[in-house]
Amino acid sequence: MTARRDEKRQMKSASRLYAVQALFQMESSGQTVEAVTREFETHRFGATYDEGAFAEGDVDHFRAVVAAAVNWQAKIDQLTDRALVAAWPIDRIDPVLRALFRAAGAELVDMVTPPKVAITEYVDVAKAFFPEGKEPRFVNAVLDHMAREAKPEAF
Repeated sequence: MTARRDEKRQMKSASRLYAVQALFQMESSGQTVEAVTREFETHRFGATYDEGAFAEGDVDHFRAVVAAAVNWQAKIDQLTDRALVAAWPIDRIDPVLRALFRAAGAELVDMVTPPKVAITEYVDVAKAFFPEGKEPRFVNAVLDHMAREAKPEAF
């Protein structure tokens, strides 16, 4: 993989992490998608903080994921509900996981991202939020189910 290609992949990975954070923030604060995306673009992408710099993200990919997650939220939540056990509808799961499923669902429902790439990327995001827990395996199972329903032709 060329250095430029690797850099673009890393930027997309960072934008996925930011998208999950933005969706979480929107839900927990009640802010609009416009306010949150503006805040992230101003204060995260390429910004610095005391210990160093935030990872450079792909702003276009970030915008696309957040917009698709908002626009397709009902469909994504239904996909997620069907992938979860009946006792745990999406509104009962951890809000970080809910944001993660919505971001990943956006890529599965409305974007050209190959499902296996989306699953791998969002399992990595889960590992960032839950480094010691079982959540990454749970995320993998739920996203696999969602992907097989959303894009069966890819399997």
